[in-house]
Amino acid sequence: MEGQNVYHVPVLLEASVDALQVRKGGVYADVTFGGGGHSREIMRRINAAGGGKLYGFDQDADAERNALDDEGFTFVRSNFRYIKNFARYYGVEHFDGILADLGVSWHHFDDSSRGFSFRFDGELDMRMNQRSGTTAADVLNTYDEKRLSDVFFLYGELRNSRRIAREVLKRRAESRMITIGDLLDALKPLYDRERDKKELAKVFQALRIEVNHEMEALQALLNSATELLADGGRLVVITYHSLEDRMVKNVMKTGSVDGRVEKDFFGNVTGPYRLVNRQVVVPDAQEQNDNPRSRSAKLRVAERLPR
Repeated sequence: MEGQNVYHVPVLLEASVDALQVRKGGVYADVTFGGGGHSREIMRRINAAGGGKLYGFDQDADAERNALDDEGFTFVRSNFRYIKNFARYYGVEHFDGILADLGVSWHHFDDSSRGFSFRFDGELDMRMNQRSGTTAADVLNTYDEKRLSDVFFLYGELRNSRRIAREVLKRRAESRMITIGDLLDALKPLYDRERDKKELAKVFQALRIEVNHEMEALQALLNSATELLADGGRLVVITYHSLEDRMVKNVMKTGSVDGRVEKDFFGNVTGPYRLVNRQVVVPDAQEQNDNPRSRSAKLRVAERLPR
């Protein structure tokens, strides 16, 4: 699939949309619209059921070009962390289902100007929303050693995070780091571009998460979803790395991103959700072969309990 002119191939398409249990008159949100693959299938089922509403969220200007031409669909140019604000704006009291595919699209990896992949020598940008915010170059050129080390350790889970930070500081002392080539040059003492692709991918993941404040945004989304889902509404989330998966699992099991359990007088857990799939759903062998980025995907589904 890599190298084709494809914006994004939706992962676990049937399983995730099935989990929403789309019904007539339902109101749904696809908070990671991207190429619109999941939204098209949700909209198809909404129309087949006899009507409903779908809101597609994405902060990326490129995604807006994929907006669906359907009166039941509304594109929202925003980060999903603000879903509660826009629900109020559009007069939505509750959603019957919220779907999030947290992976980065092929489009971002294949656009050399965005800086998401070390396959190209583009600028160190990595912003999902290019209208504002700190770039990866800003992070690499301004953070002190400890702060850089924390980014690589917490978001890339890299054990040699301090060494990585030191090499970055050593390189930027010579000149400002602007391109992907500058970063790869700094990491040459640690990683070979061809041999250590997995480790380099973790470095880029860590920078992307920091630049886009992904963990904070996900926490805001999960907290808002708990408030916004109707009784019996479904929260459907596809994760790709342990940091986000742990957060989603904790919320679905306990209602808290840190997994803090609250119990009633009788010792029963009082979380807001019922787990729909006790075991995570993963792509089958055929999908993993056809779409390599799906290999780390995990689907978790929970149903909002009555208040």
